Amino acid sequence: MHIDSYQFGEIVIDGVTFDSDCLIILGGIRSNWWRKQGHLVSAEDLKDIIAAKPATLVAGCGASAMMKISEITRGVLQANNIKLEAYDTYKAAERFNELSAQGANIAAALHLTC
Repeated sequence: MHIDSYQFGEIVIDGVTFDSDCLIILGGIRSNWWRKQGHLVSAEDLKDIIAAKPATLVAGCGASAMMKISEITRGVLQANNIKLEAYDTYKAAERFNELSAQGANIAAALHLTC
């Protein structure tokens, strides 16, 4: 899986354009990802990722990195042996591609706007 491009409000993954926040889990894309508290990510918001047990979760926290991941959520990820790498979404797209090219077991949670 490859993120072809990202710009504010739009991401292209494997040639398909998405204009809503999305998750990449087990090689599949789930668009229209909504969080219970908007810009604060809870463990419940990531339940499908946690269940998939990737080695690494790459979080794209928005163009200006406005989305935050709660300390409780960070603890849940750690307890499930999921390494969290959180960046602005530009850097997250680059990092996802690096890890994907290495064949890593990864997932992504991508916020496309702020």
